[in-house]
Amino acid sequence: MTDNDLITTAWATRENAYAPYSNFKVGAALLSTDGQTFTGCNVENISYGLTNCAERVAIANAISSGISSFCTIAIVADTDTPISPCGACRQVLAEFNITRILTSNKSQTLIFTLNELLPRATTGILNRP
Repeated sequence: MTDNDLITTAWATRENAYAPYSNFKVGAALLSTDGQTFTGCNVENISYGLTNCAERVAIANAISSGISSFCTIAIVADTDTPISPCGACRQVLAEFNITRILTSNKSQTLIFTLNELLPRATTGILNRP
């Protein structure tokens, strides 16, 4: 799957977002190392802290299917600049070593490494290499 295919999949999934409070829809498409794609969209809750971000929904979908090795995630939203994962999502991306992150709006795509978004993320409190 190409980067453009992954981004297109994320845009399609964004349409399923449940965002009645913010009207801010986000879509994600996650590519596993064996070539499978898993999608996610944000799911809001009236208790806003319980909202599930698109990135974490995509990862949960993959994990529930028995897949835990990934290479790339695409995250999309209709924003002025390409969307960036929140801190919680960055840490979950680190947990699963998703090192290539595509962030996109309707006119631009930026590519980040995990280390650029969350330096030393895999060291953490356990002092892992």
